[in-house]
Amino acid sequence: MGHKAFSALGLVTSLGVFVVTLQTVCGDVAFSLPEEMKRGTVVGNIANDIGLDAGKLAARKARIDADGNGKRYCDISPSTGDLIVTNRIDREALCGKKASCVLKEELVLENPLELHRISIHVQDINDNAPQFSEDLISFEIRESAIKGARFSVTEAHDADIGANAVQRYNLQNNDHFTINVATEAGGRKHSDLVLMKELDREQEQELKLVLTAVDGGSPQKSGTATIHVTVLDANDNAPVFSRAVYKANIPENSQLDTIVVTVSATDADAGPNGDITYNFDHVAQDYVSLFSLDPKTGAIRVIGSIDYETDNSFELRIRAKDVPGLTSYCTVIIDVTDVNDNPPAISLKSLFNPIPENVSPGSQVGIINVQDRDSGTNRQVHCSIQQNVPFKLVPSIKNYYSLVTTGQLDRELVSEYNITITATDEGSPPLSSSKTVHLSVADINDNPPVFEEQSYSAYVSENNKPGSTLCSVTARDPDWRQNGTVIYSLLPGEVNGAPVSSYLSVNGDTGVIHAVRSFDYEQLRSFKVQVMARDNGSPPLSSNVTVSVFISDVNDNSPQILYPAPEGNSFMTELVPKAAHGGSLVSKVIAVDLVPKAAHGGSLVSKVIAVDADSGQNAWLSYHIVKSSDPGLFTIGVHSGEIRTQRDISESDSMKQNLIVAVKDNGQPSLSATCSMYLLISDNLAEVPELKDVSYEEKNSKLTSYLIIALVSVSTFFLTFIIIILGVRFCRRRKPRMLFDGAVAIPGAYLPPNYADVDGAGTLRSAYNYDAYLTTGSRTSDFKFVTSYNDNTLPAEQTLRKSATDFTDVFGDFLNQNRFNLKVGRHREI
Repeated sequence: MGHKAFSALGLVTSLGVFVVTLQTVCGDVAFSLPEEMKRGTVVGNIANDIGLDAGKLAARKARIDADGNGKRYCDISPSTGDLIVTNRIDREALCGKKASCVLKEELVLENPLELHRISIHVQDINDNAPQFSEDLISFEIRESAIKGARFSVTEAHDADIGANAVQRYNLQNNDHFTINVATEAGGRKHSDLVLMKELDREQEQELKLVLTAVDGGSPQKSGTATIHVTVLDANDNAPVFSRAVYKANIPENSQLDTIVVTVSATDADAGPNGDITYNFDHVAQDYVSLFSLDPKTGAIRVIGSIDYETDNSFELRIRAKDVPGLTSYCTVIIDVTDVNDNPPAISLKSLFNPIPENVSPGSQVGIINVQDRDSGTNRQVHCSIQQNVPFKLVPSIKNYYSLVTTGQLDRELVSEYNITITATDEGSPPLSSSKTVHLSVADINDNPPVFEEQSYSAYVSENNKPGSTLCSVTARDPDWRQNGTVIYSLLPGEVNGAPVSSYLSVNGDTGVIHAVRSFDYEQLRSFKVQVMARDNGSPPLSSNVTVSVFISDVNDNSPQILYPAPEGNSFMTELVPKAAHGGSLVSKVIAVDLVPKAAHGGSLVSKVIAVDADSGQNAWLSYHIVKSSDPGLFTIGVHSGEIRTQRDISESDSMKQNLIVAVKDNGQPSLSATCSMYLLISDNLAEVPELKDVSYEEKNSKLTSYLIIALVSVSTFFLTFIIIILGVRFCRRRKPRMLFDGAVAIPGAYLPPNYADVDGAGTLRSAYNYDAYLTTGSRTSDFKFVTSYNDNTLPAEQTLRKSATDFTDVFGDFLNQNRFNLKVGRHREI
């Protein structure tokens, strides 16, 4: 059924995405088939002819493309490789009178790209009967016509060719005429009516004969026309054309009414016998719509659109006829020259879309086909692409181009491309066309989340509510959809030995960080956590950021008074006043100190020592005397807490002085603590009365006070007398010496945990050493501060602490004699 001839030329190029090897198979595969085959008729198996595996045709997207973007008449079965008729094939419509009718189609295969040219030779069948241009052929023949005279008969037209065309003419039997058939060099057959017997108008004025044209097909087909002969008097000359064949050239798209050629015929007869008219003789209707013939002048004009790509030549048969009816014929051949009137046509044959952004440079993403219907240099086409895209066109096979990448793609920078491909021919002037190819870039998870800041700081006041918001972290991921979805979490860690999750939590969607617990500045001032931002890609990418949490102090700790100490001895008693307001932390400490009568103004009498566990201004302490039995006698340092005399002590001053000292911090609102100090003005310990319940006088009636005063007076007198006797005797024996030298440090138990050291706030910043004299007698004996020292004489770890019982055990002899002198130094350095 078919034959093939092919040769292969390999062209290998490296591509990505789907890297393919382009091979071109340049050759023809030829098939022959009769025209008018039914749709679905198998022409042949093209897969076998070119040596392909039919099972791979579908995978390689096998298809039939018409050469030059013409109509496609056949297609390939991807399952069997058969070439199948898909449209009606009419040889006469395709090729007219051409001896050879060949359809050019192309078999295109992808992966790798191959191209096979297919030539389908269409064979003529006898599907057209001969036809005369006129059903009635009229002749007016003079009776003077001699035997053997010839009269040209209109040619019968048969669209078929070869043996299927007109082969002979048959004339109805008669006494006067016969038909003579002649064959021209081109194979065309024409007939002449030959007079065999002279006409006699008087015997027969007209004749009607049937002329039959028969083709050579099987079965044969025929056409008939009636010849009507009118016998006239003699018209001896028929028209004669100046040339048998006229040739002309016109460019396509010639303007309307353009004269192509003018035919001319002459008649030797005179008068009406010499008048000639011109007509088309059996011209196709398509041609009649393109050209017109002036019946008087013989001028052929353009009346339609001439398209070289549709018909590049025309053949017209012209008839010249005189009035009596004698005719002659000529042929006009019109060649059409090509004009560059067709821009290149760009077709997108294959496209890989979308493209992954990680595709390697040099990857093929599409196949482009370019066609130009013009001919010669007008058909030569050059393709180009704009320069601002990472793509280029690579010529592959014939008029095919591969669209390949030239650089690395990044969807986050450019997510889609509109690639404009321009094709320009070499005509004059050149014509061009453009086609825009839209390509989308598919996202790859190639970007980790990036935090907006390199680190974050959160500030929160202590005593915050659990669940309160501290700060918010934000990370951006330029990837798309799930690759760009960010999820936040805390990295495992510890803060003060506890999991970080017990301190903070983070919202996985919003990045808002919440406090899980309430913070205490005195326990924890700052800490750091790591927050991770992870995208939802596969595999996921992440990044970390450090969040520093700073806890600010709140004034939630009242000052604590270290001295006078509220514990551990018989000289101090802690009292809480009934007048304390709700929410106020008030500590009232009672202390009794001895003040010498000879103390001058500005002398240091005592010192109030306090600390505050808060920090900053919340720990800045100030000391104030809020109540004094003698307001003008004593003053207190606002920041040092030192109690000094404002003036010299006189005899008129009361022996017992009562001071209420308030210690306030600088917080908002301010917190405070108070203590009461009882000062006894006396130069002699014997004068000091028993003070078992010093503060009791403030709460009892006047009678109770008088009783106490009387008791103290008697005791004082007695003790003074004893002391004088013992003193005289002791002085005689030896000079009094100090029993203890050194400093008694403030016990560490008095210091609250985590208190802050604040310069200039008076919280134990300086060191003080005092000499103290302990009176004899009961547990109500007091300390008397008489001298201060600036240097430390005993380290803190060697601090001496003694209770009243200890004094009794060590100095029993002195107590029995009602005489002892104790030097006690209290020391504390902050």
